Amino acid sequence: MDTPTLPDTGQTPATIARNDRSRVLRAFNLSLGFVLLLVAMFAVQRSGWDWRPWAVAPLEAAGLWGLLGAPLLHGSIEHLGANAVALLILGTLAGSVYPKATLRALPLLWVGSGLGAWLLGDIGTRHLGASGVTHGLMFLVFVLGLLRRDRPAIAASLIGFLFYGSMLITILPHEPGVSWQSHMGGAAAGVIAALLFRNADPKAPRKRYSWEDEEEEQLAQDAAELEPPSPQNVPVLWEPREGRDYVVLQFPPREDQRPRE
Repeated sequence: MDTPTLPDTGQTPATIARNDRSRVLRAFNLSLGFVLLLVAMFAVQRSGWDWRPWAVAPLEAAGLWGLLGAPLLHGSIEHLGANAVALLILGTLAGSVYPKATLRALPLLWVGSGLGAWLLGDIGTRHLGASGVTHGLMFLVFVLGLLRRDRPAIAASLIGFLFYGSMLITILPHEPGVSWQSHMGGAAAGVIAALLFRNADPKAPRKRYSWEDEEEEQLAQDAAELEPPSPQNVPVLWEPREGRDYVVLQFPPREDQRPRE
């Protein structure tokens, strides 16, 4: 049975696996830390703090503060719970496969979700919640899988779509009281971030198998056998000797050389 071999990366397979686990754990811890921050903010909201100035108020100058504060606020425990689970799954997925791209994309997702609500929302409403950021993360992972098309990218894209493929629908109006505008803003920011930062993280080295080396060697050998030899290596079978081995004939023959009847 053929055994997989890794390209020369300077790391053993055990080291690569350990680094992968460390990256997943770091992404999960950061996502969990953000979820705990959301829980703390929700407790502050329930204490009687006036959160409305920090929510997005569409087309109002004062409502622009919501671009910074709205993702930290939630209207109910169910709202918080749904976003917390999505942030843990999508945040861990994006942060472990694309750590650099995710870090650079987060400001775009944060502002983009609020900007979508501010531009498209109904005047007099308030928009809050981290669902725009979760939509941005899902679209970031999904589009990066389409752009990069290496094995980890495709796997992450499929996992994200398996859990939250319904976000392709929730960016459109579907339920009263749900801010599809922030969903659309976050999704658009995720697509833009994927286009901008698709090369921020290096692609994982592809495993190489022994049969691939054997196949390449066989192809090189076949090509060498089929390639004609160079002119210097071709033996000379005949060399003309001027005036003895050939006669120059003119065509058509001259008048005096034509046969006579």
